[in-house]
Amino acid sequence: MLEVDGGDGGGQLVRTALSLAMLDGEPVEITDVRGTRSTPGLKPQHLAAVETAAAVCDATVEGAEQGSETVRFEPGTPSGGRYEVDIGTAGSLTLLFDTLLPLATRIDEPLTLTATGGTDVKWSPPLDYYREVKIPLLRRLGIAATVDCERTGFYPAGGGRATLRLWPSTLSPLDLVEPGRPTAARVYSKASADLADGDVAERQADAATDAIAGLGVQVVHHRTAYAAAESSGSVVTVRVDAGGSPVGFDAYGAPAKPAEDVAREASDAIRRWRESGAAVDAHLADQLLVFLALAGGRLSIPRVTNHVSSNRDLLAAFGREVTVDESGRAPALVADR
Repeated sequence: MLEVDGGDGGGQLVRTALSLAMLDGEPVEITDVRGTRSTPGLKPQHLAAVETAAAVCDATVEGAEQGSETVRFEPGTPSGGRYEVDIGTAGSLTLLFDTLLPLATRIDEPLTLTATGGTDVKWSPPLDYYREVKIPLLRRLGIAATVDCERTGFYPAGGGRATLRLWPSTLSPLDLVEPGRPTAARVYSKASADLADGDVAERQADAATDAIAGLGVQVVHHRTAYAAAESSGSVVTVRVDAGGSPVGFDAYGAPAKPAEDVAREASDAIRRWRESGAAVDAHLADQLLVFLALAGGRLSIPRVTNHVSSNRDLLAAFGREVTVDESGRAPALVADR
């Protein structure tokens, strides 16, 4: 059984280890789960990932309980079908979906996962980022997937509901090295219904549009929406089309945080990405690592973050080497198929 030190990363390490174990049919033991965090062990969102992965591949699992710091996962063969999970908190649905996305390259029939939790919560991709940036890019690489939202859920109550659908797919090698020239931007601004009187969604969208125009990028579309949600919240997501590939940027609202500051935060991230010379944004840098390891290719990223480093180490433990080429303007991740 492969042993993985869970203290080397957070929940992402757990999710990626589960993905790789299912793809390779490799039993894995994750020890010291989230050991460097102030409250180590499995949180509800991580437990939901373990339970969902176990259902999808009929795995034998030990340590599948909240607070557990050791998880043993012995997978069977992943299968399609319909699955449902309730995280029970505002734990991120998009991060849960990340656990299953790579299985599109392994399943023989469609897979559907409907999940309840947080659709738009800090430290994770907003649902609009997932639907308008990540999924379209993965489709371009050969992954057949969709995500639909039934209900929005902000922190702390959650209560959002979304569905991931996967079809058997063949992944093409990645060739995302040269940064494309930004040709257009799309702004997606969303807020809970209780913030409508303050025009929060409109102010976020307008401020983002103005800031992006100041960067010399034309906004060709912007959408504002108010959602019935159990908790107050807001988020703005920006998709920039560059060289035929989407890149994405986002920012979340917070109490006493002006809507204009939320928009400025997203536009500042666009500026930093353009200065980096990378082909993808900082979010996709580590989220595409598994797909790069599966298909091979090259991927230039803004910087080698701790998430990138810990994921590279995990991939290496599963026999999938991803190297870093520092010879260009931006560091490039390289993998042989």
